[in-house]
Amino acid sequence: MKKGGTARKKNARKTKSQEEVTPPETVNVLAQLMLPLAELIRGDLRELVHTLGMQAIATLLEQERAELCGPVYAHARDRQATRGGSAKSRLTMGGRTVQVRRPRVVGVDGQEIPLSTWEQLKANDPLEDCAYEQMVLGVATRNYARSLEPLPEEIARGERSTSRSTVSRKFIGVAKKKLDEWLSRDLGEIDLVGVFIDGIHFAEHVVLVALGVDESGTKHVLGLWEGATENGAACRALLTDLDHRGVKNDRTRLFVIDGSKALRSAIRDVYGKRALVQRCQVHKVRNVTSHLPKERHAHVRQVMRQAYKSRSPKTAKRQLENLARSLESKHPGAAASLREGLDETLTVMGLGLSPSLERSFATTNPIENFNGGARHISRRVKRWRGGTMILHWVAAAVGEAEKGFRRLKGHRDMSTLVAALSKHEREDRQSGNAVDVQRKSA
Repeated sequence: MKKGGTARKKNARKTKSQEEVTPPETVNVLAQLMLPLAELIRGDLRELVHTLGMQAIATLLEQERAELCGPVYAHARDRQATRGGSAKSRLTMGGRTVQVRRPRVVGVDGQEIPLSTWEQLKANDPLEDCAYEQMVLGVATRNYARSLEPLPEEIARGERSTSRSTVSRKFIGVAKKKLDEWLSRDLGEIDLVGVFIDGIHFAEHVVLVALGVDESGTKHVLGLWEGATENGAACRALLTDLDHRGVKNDRTRLFVIDGSKALRSAIRDVYGKRALVQRCQVHKVRNVTSHLPKERHAHVRQVMRQAYKSRSPKTAKRQLENLARSLESKHPGAAASLREGLDETLTVMGLGLSPSLERSFATTNPIENFNGGARHISRRVKRWRGGTMILHWVAAAVGEAEKGFRRLKGHRDMSTLVAALSKHEREDRQSGNAVDVQRKSA
């Protein structure tokens, strides 16, 4: 036991002495000597990775060919396939296609046998998704090639699929696929309580967008419809499409719209009296002030906003009516605009919602954020070639918007809105039953 303890002490002293022998200056010198080597590896690392990757692909393909054809120069009577040299082929790498030599295998019947490794490499083609992602992020088609990661010179010689027309076709293909899948979704499983509808203008076209909110306050982009203006036909077509896809008129929902008369009429035709309509208060202020000279804007805007902040439908209506009477003599157009749909700008005030939830449903601001994103994504488009092109870009905006959607402000109080809508639905049914009884008795 004493000898072992002595040996441990000697080893500990030896280790300590070795540590003391290696001064900090020596460590610094070694680190300085390693820096040029580290920089060399870092500079050639990308090229090394690409080169090793191509070599690995070639090795896998040749290995599969050897399994099918047997060893090179080996004689086999039961051979079912032979080597057929190689052929120039294209493979996706780094957002473009590059030229590679693909080994060929020929069967005893003279037909080429496809290599499963090559088929898998072709199936996992990220080219379309890469082009789509780059354009959504704002890369112009003419700058697509510059945005890609550079390749070694010997690999990049035969690169393709980076021209403006090719990138545009790839984007259109992915956007069309996403749009078709998205517009065919079944909406019946979503417990929608509110629907925001507004239009985005692109040149001479307008795209109507419907944004739904479920019972938990989660947002869902429901549908799109392209038209020349926000006319009744386009509005009715959008709502009919929503009805066919599961947003039925069998329950009461709150519709928040921008103030369009055509859209209001379409909601009445498709969803009837059960639909509660809230006209956007921001749009109403904007519409009224557009009929006034600039010196009156600030005062009228302040009065209207104070009325909407009162949270009492009676108080707000009285203040707005007083404002309309004060404008009637000199500005009858502004007074008429204020009175048009006045009650529907106060709908949410009578539902007993919390202040934050009432503000969320008093305007179309939740969908305006999406509209701003759509305009930002399509900001580089200089010439719109039709409604189909517009829908493709709006569909791209939908995909980006849904990634960053947050629940509606005041979502913790959504139960109060659900209860208010249920109460309205019961009252509507009772009034309908009363009318039926009166008709039968008559």
